[in-house]
Amino acid sequence: MTIGLASSHALIDVDLAIVGAGPTGLYAAYYAGFRGLRVAVVDSLQQQGGQISALYPEKPIYDVAGFPAVRGRDLVRALTDQAAPFEPNYVLGHQVVDLETTTTGLRLTTSSGVQISCRAVVITAGIGTFTPRALPVGDAYLGRGLSYFVPSLSELADQDVLIVGGGDSAFDWALALEPIARSVTLAHRRPNFRAHQHTVDQVLASSVRVVTSAQVCDIRGSDGIEEVDVTHAPEGTIETLRVQSVVAALGFIADLGPITGWGLDIRNRHVAVDTRMWTGRAGVYAAGDVTEYYGKVRLMSVGFGEAATAVNNAVTYLDPTADLFPGHSSDADPTPVGAHA
Repeated sequence: MTIGLASSHALIDVDLAIVGAGPTGLYAAYYAGFRGLRVAVVDSLQQQGGQISALYPEKPIYDVAGFPAVRGRDLVRALTDQAAPFEPNYVLGHQVVDLETTTTGLRLTTSSGVQISCRAVVITAGIGTFTPRALPVGDAYLGRGLSYFVPSLSELADQDVLIVGGGDSAFDWALALEPIARSVTLAHRRPNFRAHQHTVDQVLASSVRVVTSAQVCDIRGSDGIEEVDVTHAPEGTIETLRVQSVVAALGFIADLGPITGWGLDIRNRHVAVDTRMWTGRAGVYAAGDVTEYYGKVRLMSVGFGEAATAVNNAVTYLDPTADLFPGHSSDADPTPVGAHA
């Protein structure tokens, strides 16, 4: 069952609520189902996949175990299919604004009035809500050649593309677009890059033109983008580029929003957890990029492991007689709970 924006004031009763439907949240939904829990997954976005679906559906991902490369939308589809046999409730397009303790457990309330009664919660909210960092110029061309992500690579085929930024996203888009665009230029305001060195080396060895110490100072065009002026430092010289598309990969401003008011230990916009992924509040766990602990590495593959840890510890919280380690899935009956005749 999926509950969308139109379904306000609904009441849902489950064992476990997962806040965030990104990759970590989807894997937590699978694992909770595997452990026999009834699950609801809540997300402010209107589709599963979190940042991947909203921002990088076409972006190849290289650090998921077992996949030399997997496109973002394909990974989200596979994770959703993996959880599907356990029939999680998806509450999409709803932001959770309140988490309160009740006599029977916990209750989540969304901005649209949906209430979810549960006995445990796993927060997989990633970076929370995210707003793109804007270019200082060119707002009028948003949707007319200027974008902050690439929902479909094919839309930029045979175009001259300028990518602005020096992080992983900028370099990943450069690699992805280089085979299909007429030309790709990457401009960064600093001489050094934040992107992974291996990806930087790949771009530098490709046909992508990389321009450093350069900033966009003007964008022009009638119906769409036709020219972009780039200022080169320290000389201050201006170069005009003939391009039809600008991808501003400048990062995002993250906000945990209402989560900061849930009585958790928030450290630098992350939720502190222990080795059980427990937040310190009874019945509330967290996994994925939202978590903070000594030695934390923010990779998707780490989030998957944390999701399994959080869910298994939530199971023992709900039933102290249950085993923390359920055995390997390959040893289990593959039929979901409740599906036996």
